[in-house]
Amino acid sequence: MNYKSKLANSQHILDPLNTRKRIFITKLGLLTTGLTAILLSSCSTLNSRTLEGNKNNTQAQTNSTTNNTTNSTPNPVFSPPAIIAATGNPNFVVDVVQKVGGAVVRIDSAKTVSTVPDGFDDPFFRRFFGDRIPRTEQRVERGSGSGFIIDASGQILTNSHVVDGADKVTVTLKDGRTFDGQVLGEDPITDVAVIKINANNLPTLALGNSSTLQPGEAVIAIGNPLGLNNTVTSGIISATDRSSSDIGASDKRVDYLQTDAAINPGNSGGPLLNARGEVIGMNTAIIQGAQGLGFAIPINTVQKISQELISKGRVDHPYLGIQMVTLTPEVKERIRNRFGDQINLSADKGVLLVRIVPQSPAAQDGLRAGDVITAMNNQPVTKVEDVQKIVENSQVGNSLPVEVNRNGRTINLAVTPAPLPIRGNR
Repeated sequence: MNYKSKLANSQHILDPLNTRKRIFITKLGLLTTGLTAILLSSCSTLNSRTLEGNKNNTQAQTNSTTNNTTNSTPNPVFSPPAIIAATGNPNFVVDVVQKVGGAVVRIDSAKTVSTVPDGFDDPFFRRFFGDRIPRTEQRVERGSGSGFIIDASGQILTNSHVVDGADKVTVTLKDGRTFDGQVLGEDPITDVAVIKINANNLPTLALGNSSTLQPGEAVIAIGNPLGLNNTVTSGIISATDRSSSDIGASDKRVDYLQTDAAINPGNSGGPLLNARGEVIGMNTAIIQGAQGLGFAIPINTVQKISQELISKGRVDHPYLGIQMVTLTPEVKERIRNRFGDQINLSADKGVLLVRIVPQSPAAQDGLRAGDVITAMNNQPVTKVEDVQKIVENSQVGNSLPVEVNRNGRTINLAVTPAPLPIRGNR
């Protein structure tokens, strides 16, 4: 047998094996394909009926999907929160803190307070002992708050109540450096103060615009609440234009921003920032017992007051010398029940003057208790906050036209505001 015959015979011998191998591989391929189709078509339990009907079911599902494509309700699209969509960054708070956190400071203050020993402040003892009352005791009151740098040479903004009456002010930067602070001026009426430290090349914060803020905007608060330095909280603007009377701070002349960013004692004077890291408010107040409510002075107000404090060390707030109440049907009814015909209140709305301070601008320019202010500076007024805003935005020494209803008659007067007599100006 030659070489070619041997080769042909060997191939013939091997063919049955190759055939069986091909059959096995083919069957294995069919089995694998069938299992793949089963796994892709359904998650239900595999059984003989499923295996037999798999091809038909798959075709039916394909047809059903094709027929219902245009009729089915599209899957809902979940959008990210507006602030993330606007910034394109879910970690925008981190970016803001890293960008501006170094310009937020801690402020510690100390003042010496003199007190009379317990019991000896009673008038009875003073009557009999006079100057022989035991010498007053002195103690040091300490407090802390926050602030933020607005000038690289060391000008810092904070709350007036953080440094009010302080004998010593210490400023601590985020990097741990401490400086003695000098109070350039403070205004207790708006609760704004300016401090100066001797330093250069300091990080600063950019001031934003608080007049365009809307509820729902994202905000970030940085400060030192409860002595915990460099604490960051975040939330939204909950409301704007909250009056001082709304939050129980009737001695202030400020319309506040309300936020749900956590603000605690020690946050006072720290910045409230927008998503770009601009200061849009100065954190200042919480309502006792409130949950999740904080308040900040709008930065436009802070900027106006701080400029006056820097330039002249004080702020001259316009002052008329009136005590007033918003005239409502309930107030009108109480007055009628108490005074009867002694007071003629024909006006249904406006601001009722209940007392005129003696020798005040209001007294000197002819306003009387019982007058109802219906317009001021040619603007209609219906509530106390209207009068407060107009007076605060007026100029000391410039007369304000005032329209009042007096005993059923309309009278036009002009009142010239004087500087508000306040304590605490340095």
